[in-house]
Amino acid sequence: MPFPRSSGVLLHPTSLPGPGGIGELGDHAYRWVDLLADAGQSLWQVMPLGPTGYGDSPYQSFSTFAGNPYLISLERLRSSGLVTGDDAIPDLPDTHVDFGPTITARLGRLERAARAFASSADAASRSAFEAFCEAERAWLDDFALFMALKEAHGGRSWNEWEAPLRDRDAAALAEARGAHADAVTRHKLWQHWFYEQWSALKAHANARGVRIIGDVPIFVAYDSADTWANRSLFHLDAAGAPTVVAGVPPDYFSATGQRWGNPLYRWDRMAETGFAWWIRRFESTLDFVDLVRIDHFRAFAGYWEIPAAEPTAVRGRWVKGPGQPFFDALAGVLGTLPILAEDLGVITPDVELLRDDNGLPGMKVLQFAFAGGADDPYLPHNFPANAVVYTGTHDNDTTVGWYAQAPEAERDFVRRYLARDDDAIAWELWRVASLSVADIAIAPLQDLLGLGSEARMNTPGVASGNWGWRFAWEAIPAWLPGQLRELAEVYGRVPGRGAVDTPYRQSAGADLEDD
Repeated sequence: MPFPRSSGVLLHPTSLPGPGGIGELGDHAYRWVDLLADAGQSLWQVMPLGPTGYGDSPYQSFSTFAGNPYLISLERLRSSGLVTGDDAIPDLPDTHVDFGPTITARLGRLERAARAFASSADAASRSAFEAFCEAERAWLDDFALFMALKEAHGGRSWNEWEAPLRDRDAAALAEARGAHADAVTRHKLWQHWFYEQWSALKAHANARGVRIIGDVPIFVAYDSADTWANRSLFHLDAAGAPTVVAGVPPDYFSATGQRWGNPLYRWDRMAETGFAWWIRRFESTLDFVDLVRIDHFRAFAGYWEIPAAEPTAVRGRWVKGPGQPFFDALAGVLGTLPILAEDLGVITPDVELLRDDNGLPGMKVLQFAFAGGADDPYLPHNFPANAVVYTGTHDNDTTVGWYAQAPEAERDFVRRYLARDDDAIAWELWRVASLSVADIAIAPLQDLLGLGSEARMNTPGVASGNWGWRFAWEAIPAWLPGQLRELAEVYGRVPGRGAVDTPYRQSAGADLEDD
């Protein structure tokens, strides 16, 4: 679909400032939205919002439908009387997220808040919680039981539980719901609080003219409620172990490829249901964001299948994905598709055809543009209008960090292309992104602040030390909002003023109104 010419910033909510060791959905999040709006930015891109497990990656979540309870604003709960004044979070760093102690501290407060709700919540609050549980029961019941059972099993993966629970024996599940009723209710309550707070924040963003870009990884985590509750939709054996897993083949960057380990879908079975699980997934995601970036879009055309017993991705094979029938089914329910396609890496003609036949914008990353020549597709003069240009992504080094380590020949090309010297290199790339013909321009906040490698969000292939970067308000220069607005206005990226009147998401057959 055509998107209005616009620009915005990539920042995950965990990177917001504030007390409590991690960004949350409270006052600082609203202040962030207001900064975007005042700066003429109409897009806020986030990463997946689900609850994270080992490694703290938002791309490995316990559920594709659930929200991350670590983001729940304790201050908002305090104002409701569920967190007391003496139940403060202990001293935790505010320069980065130290996930271990932060998670322990926050979940302790949330457990006490859940007990306070059980003993003292008024009738209106209980009614709202019950309504939420009923509206979301299609995924919430399984998720809450899954999390309660993980706690009862010391965090072990579901395939290590007793066979009746692992295999979802009806009698065993019924017994578990009774035995772990308090924990099940607690996890449902946390989801209710997350949904309430995120929905209010999104409403504020839309009222200020800011739309939110969400993120849907094409694959789900093996140790997730999604896999446990939908075993027939994945390539699993009788004991629930994967028979084949996801990854990418060997390439220039890795002689053994990448073995991600995610379970692969039984697309034949999904097609028999009209892709019902995927449609529910998109509908749920679009309740909380306005646009969706699909991570590893190419797998809808073809994906790399690795036998589960293989330690690397070398001995895999290409398998045809669901292709156009999937997008036909999605469009039949959603109407116009508010989707951005992450089409990075080795992209074949079938992937390009699937992207273009559905009118989906692909990604152009400027850090990838200068290692070749003038015909490089990531150079702005080669862009199509239906594209999203990034200075960098969450998986890249910051632009300053990348430039400092780039070969001199590449840096020379950058200087010649921009007709600039090395000063303010990240800002110069943002200026070029803004003036390009790409309909959407996005920069990580780290690039707009001119930060180096110390502010990198993620290094792929490195198991620890990722996802922890946070900013402080005092690090935002006073000139930044005005300069961002100036570029947005000069290069025609302020699509409208005021509240968002027409969401990107529409029912099938609806006409797209002018933005």
